Amino acid sequence: MKNQTPIYPFHVIILLSMPFYVFSLRIGPHSTDSCNRPPADQRTLQTDQMTVLINGYSEHRIPLLTSIAATYAATSSVAAVIILWSNPLTPSQTLTSLSQNLSSISAAAPITILRQPSSSLNLRFHPQKTITTRAVLICDDDIEPDAESINFAFQIWRSDPDRLIGFFVRSHNYDLTQKSWIYTMESSKYSIVLTKFMILKARYLHKYTCSKEYEKLRAKVEEKNNCEDILMNFVVAEEVKKGPILVRAKKVRDWGDARNEGGEMEERDVGLSSRKREHRKRRGECIGEFHRLLGKMPLRYGYGKVVDSVGEQGLCEKGGKLVYCDRQFF
Repeated sequence: MKNQTPIYPFHVIILLSMPFYVFSLRIGPHSTDSCNRPPADQRTLQTDQMTVLINGYSEHRIPLLTSIAATYAATSSVAAVIILWSNPLTPSQTLTSLSQNLSSISAAAPITILRQPSSSLNLRFHPQKTITTRAVLICDDDIEPDAESINFAFQIWRSDPDRLIGFFVRSHNYDLTQKSWIYTMESSKYSIVLTKFMILKARYLHKYTCSKEYEKLRAKVEEKNNCEDILMNFVVAEEVKKGPILVRAKKVRDWGDARNEGGEMEERDVGLSSRKREHRKRRGECIGEFHRLLGKMPLRYGYGKVVDSVGEQGLCEKGGKLVYCDRQFF
């Protein structure tokens, strides 16, 4: 459902530098500022670690978000963690409380809370001035990987840094009967890395946010409140002419998957199959619109050379046990 939220002309930053935190206020729309300056010189960026950008929105997920942020901050391949809080209606005192909880975490990497000026999904790819690494990890607040899997994915990215790397993938295809692009999941190939867990060059953030070539496509993301991940896959594939790389995670808990037993009531009000159909339809429409506006189809397929299969890797609770979300439990 599209979030109808006001756009504020400011954002709040809570900086955590253990063992204390600083609460500060920055005024002004930052997208214009970022696009008025060139991308950071790649030669000056750190290459042995990455910056993690976690998208946060739901207040009831804050305990989970705290745990996930702590995991990333304690991982050796992570230089910094930035929580992008995208719910403008959240009271400031709620984020202050979150900052206090995070300040007690003993971890190598600093954690920052950045209050976004709106709920725009395009802001997930905003080129933050504080990013000092060549690699950025985009992730959700309900995906909890283990440190070993995070480090392994980063090592795969370092071996081929031009491409997108991730744990969760989907595919595009063309329906000859309907004469339209579709969003699907195939067993042998993939072309779209999801923002549940996506590693990419920091430079791509500037290209996504500032390139005139993608201005109308970004407007579609705003209109549909969806598909920012698909657009980033378009951006990268258009530049490198290659598909993404799927990495097998040793363990990654997908708390947001509706196939979890005991899931949120709001996620169970509508049948899972009907919601999936509607979701795929909307995403297929995005692919079609992006293709039309760009005038070409840049997406390329990947075939998973570093994994055994391309099935679901998220873990869900079924029958009191953690199993892959696409498996039935008897």
